[in-house]
Amino acid sequence: MKIAVAYDNNENVFQHFGHTEQFKIYEVEDNNIVSSEILSSDGEGHSALAQLLENKNIDKLICGGIGGCAVNALNEAGIEIFAGISGNADEAVKNLLNGTLEQTTSPNCSHHHGEHHHSHNHDKDHSCGHSCH
Repeated sequence: MKIAVAYDNNENVFQHFGHTEQFKIYEVEDNNIVSSEILSSDGEGHSALAQLLENKNIDKLICGGIGGCAVNALNEAGIEIFAGISGNADEAVKNLLNGTLEQTTSPNCSHHHGEHHHSHNHDKDHSCGHSCH
């Protein structure tokens, strides 16, 4: 099994999936981490990131905030989502493996960007100006 964590440079779970520049990829066998590596992305949006993870045969994703379009793209790729997670990436994976990581698959992206506030919802058009097609 392969688990990807949206990753920041401080070893924590990155909090905005659509802008993830790095993933930490964990290879798991018999419920134990056997290896990990850092995968760089271009951070160019949820569709490209979902495709990147699908191409790497990722089974599960741990991330912070995620919007509805990203959830849809990851579901289509067959990737199980654990969203709304914060803290240390290694600890999150250990919690997933021991069954204590709470699974949230619902969109939970709600941010302030400068003076402009937006929140993602379940519709195909988002109030933040993104469109799922």
